[in-house]
Amino acid sequence: MFALGNVAGFGAEGLGPMAGAGVGAAYLVLAVLYFFPALYKEALALYRHPLFMLGEIFLVAAVIYHGTNGLRIALFDLFPRLWRAEREKPSVYATLAVTMVLWLPAAFIMGRSLIGHTFLGWE
Repeated sequence: MFALGNVAGFGAEGLGPMAGAGVGAAYLVLAVLYFFPALYKEALALYRHPLFMLGEIFLVAAVIYHGTNGLRIALFDLFPRLWRAEREKPSVYATLAVTMVLWLPAAFIMGRSLIGHTFLGWE
C-alpha cells in the first residue's frame, strides 16, 4: 500500500506556488492598469463585485502565506542544521498558524467591507 509520509510538506510544496501564482496574477492586472489607464474605471467597478472582493481577501492570505513560507525556507537555507525531516511538519504548521494570525484581522476588516457594500448599501 502506498502512503505519503509527510503530507504537510507536500501541502506546503503545493501552496507555495499557488500563492505565488495568485500574487503574480494580481501584479499582472496592476501592470495592465498602469499601461492602460482608460481601463481603470471598468476595473474599479469589477473590483467592487462581491466575488472579486472575496478573491481579494484570499489574495491577502496568499501574500501573507507566501511571505511566511519564504521566511521558513530562508531560515532552513541559512541554518541547515535546523532542517530535519521530523521538523518539517511542525514548521509547516507554524507557518500556517502565523499566516492565520496575521491574516484574520485583515480578513475581518475586508469581510466587513464586503458585507457592508454587498448587503448594507455602503458607498
